[in-house]
Amino acid sequence: MELGTFSVSLTVKDLKASRDFYEKLGFTMIHGEPEKNWIILQNGHATIGLFQGMFEKNIMTFNPGWALDGNHPDEFMDVREIQKTLKEKGIEFLVETDGSDSGPASFMILDPDGNPILMDQHR
Repeated sequence: MELGTFSVSLTVKDLKASRDFYEKLGFTMIHGEPEKNWIILQNGHATIGLFQGMFEKNIMTFNPGWALDGNHPDEFMDVREIQKTLKEKGIEFLVETDGSDSGPASFMILDPDGNPILMDQHR
């Protein structure tokens, strides 16, 4: 099962201060809307999202159909297929996909220690 590109979504208190810090570590902004309190930064194969006021805990994020190099694969495992497979394996869901047939969708699960995992498909 291919889950897509991995990133860590960090909840931050001050987006500008956090952006400045991570840019000093060599990260550069590749996407986002700072005026809406979120950005995505990348350094090589490491991707982090900074989100101010959007959620309570840091989240591990997987993005089916999204590639680090910007060349998104034509074929990928749809988030709804991943959800179905995980349900068959007995995984419980905190939030499920909306039931649409295609396009953007997401779900959220928790690992055994309560760490949130977001599966977020953008296309």
